[in-house]
Amino acid sequence: MSAQRKDAVDAITEQWAGVRPDLDTRAMEVFGRIYRLSRTMGDRMEKAYAPYGIGRGEFDVLATLRRSGEPYALSPRQLSATLMLTTGGMTGRLDKLERAGLLRRSPDPHDRRALQVTLTEKGLAVIDEAVGAGLAVQTEALSTMNDEQAGQLADLLRELLAGTLEAGQ
Repeated sequence: MSAQRKDAVDAITEQWAGVRPDLDTRAMEVFGRIYRLSRTMGDRMEKAYAPYGIGRGEFDVLATLRRSGEPYALSPRQLSATLMLTTGGMTGRLDKLERAGLLRRSPDPHDRRALQVTLTEKGLAVIDEAVGAGLAVQTEALSTMNDEQAGQLADLLRELLAGTLEAGQ
């Protein structure tokens, strides 16, 4: 362990070392912290999005439409694929966002059998505000690191994610 402050994950791995000194707990140290960080930041992001009447799931839908560029429209199938959601899960999110006036569903002008989901002006305003609020929370969390450290962490996590995804195939 480095000379930095100890955390709950250190306590867990120290307990394992006491009862199972044969175990290499490096992976537990990494993934335990990733899991705890994900939960902590997920809670913070929920709080950042709450003033806009959306949660993380709704944010993801609106952000995907916003990132698609003008006219901010995708099919429900494209949204489901991007967000890795079932069609049932996507329908629930779309229903909620449509009721809130943040998007609209309409017939696809190129395929009468399909639908198109489009951000409304209100939806565009909400996502532009919410993405700024969320980034402020994330930036504040990263402020404990300098730019070089944050870049190294991003690079290391990219490698870990890629390796994990490849190993799962």
